[in-house]
Amino acid sequence: MTTDKYPQITDISQRKTGSPRVLLVRLSAVGDCVQTMPLACAVRQHWPAAHLTWVVEKGAAPLVAACDAADSLITLPKGFAKSPRLLLRLRRTLLQREFHFSLDPQGLLKSGLVAWLSAAKRRIGFSRPLAREINPWFQTERVVANSRHRVPQYLELLRPFGIDAFAHASPTHPLTHSLPHPVRFGLQIPNAAHANLNEFINQPALRGDFVVLNPGAGWDSKRWPLDRYAQLARHLHTGGTACVIAWGGQQEQAWAKTIVEQARGAALLAPSTSLLELASLLQRARLFVGSDTGPLHIAAALNTPCVALFGASSAIACGPFGPDHITLQQAFDESPGRRRPGADNWAMRQITVEAVLTACGCLLNRQKTRNAA
Repeated sequence: MTTDKYPQITDISQRKTGSPRVLLVRLSAVGDCVQTMPLACAVRQHWPAAHLTWVVEKGAAPLVAACDAADSLITLPKGFAKSPRLLLRLRRTLLQREFHFSLDPQGLLKSGLVAWLSAAKRRIGFSRPLAREINPWFQTERVVANSRHRVPQYLELLRPFGIDAFAHASPTHPLTHSLPHPVRFGLQIPNAAHANLNEFINQPALRGDFVVLNPGAGWDSKRWPLDRYAQLARHLHTGGTACVIAWGGQQEQAWAKTIVEQARGAALLAPSTSLLELASLLQRARLFVGSDTGPLHIAAALNTPCVALFGASSAIACGPFGPDHITLQQAFDESPGRRRPGADNWAMRQITVEAVLTACGCLLNRQKTRNAA
C-alpha cells in the first residue's frame, strides 16, 4: 500500500472556517456513506455556521464529495490503520483543525481510532452492540440507539446536544420513517457526470425513460439470480418499459452481459461509469431494482423509487430510506458464513420474479397517477 500521498485533503465548499468544527468519521462503504449523509445535513441544519470535515476511504470519496453538507474531505486508503507513518500524518492533519466534537456512526476500531487521533474533547459514538471491536473505548460519550433503521439511528448521535427531534422513528412501523423533520441527503450530482451520459440515455431505445436493474452485491449471499433479472427485463419490456443493466467492475460487467444476452433484446448494457456517472444514471431512471448494495442507496437518496431485494441483511435496518420504495424480503439469512465469498444465496432465491414484477408495476403505476394529477 502506497501512503505517501495520503491523507488527501479536499475543500468542497467555500467555507474555510466556522463553528463548531465537526469531524464526521464514516470511512466505508458506499451505501453506508450515503445513509450517513442525513447526519451531515442535520449538523448543517442545526449549526448553519459549522465547518464539517468528513473522513472517508478513497472508494466512496467521490460520492461523499458530492454531499452539500460537507465542507472538506480527508481521504484515506483502504488499510490505512496498518501504517504507523500514515497514522502520524493523519494525527497532525486532524490536530491542526482543532475539532470541537466528532461523530462516529461506523462504530469500528478504525473509525474510533480516527476520532481519537483528532483529540476532539467530545467524541460521540454508539454503545454496543452497534459499536464493535474496541470502538467504545475511543469515545467520550456513547449513545444507546432506539431506532431500528440506520438513518434515524445515525441521527441519534446528535442526542447528546439535545437534538432529539431528528431521531424518532415509529417503533411499530420502522419502515415508515416518520421523522418530525424532513431528512435530506444533500447529494448533488455535478453537471459533468450528467453530460457524460446524455448520449446513452437519449438513444431511441431509451428516450430517457427506463428502469435500472443492478445485479451486483458486496456479498454473494445478497445476489438475486441472473436469470430472474433477465425474466424481469423481458416482462417489463413486454409492458413497454425499457431496462438498463448497471454494473461496476469486471465481475459485475460479466453478470450484466449475461442478463442482456438472456433478456433477448429486452435490456441494454449500461456503459462503463464512474461512481458519479452511475449516480446520474440512477437519478434519471424511473425505477431501480436491486439488492442491498451501494447503488440501491444512491438511487433512494436521489428520490428514484426502488424495489429493494433483501435476503442476507435486514430490510428493517438497511432498507432504502423514504416512502416511495418497496422492499421485499421473504427470508433472512443470519448465518455466520453469509459474508464469505461463494456463500449460498438461498434467502434471495425465495423472492420470485412475479413478486418483483408486481412491485415494479405498483411503483410505475403510482408515478403515472402522480403525473396525471
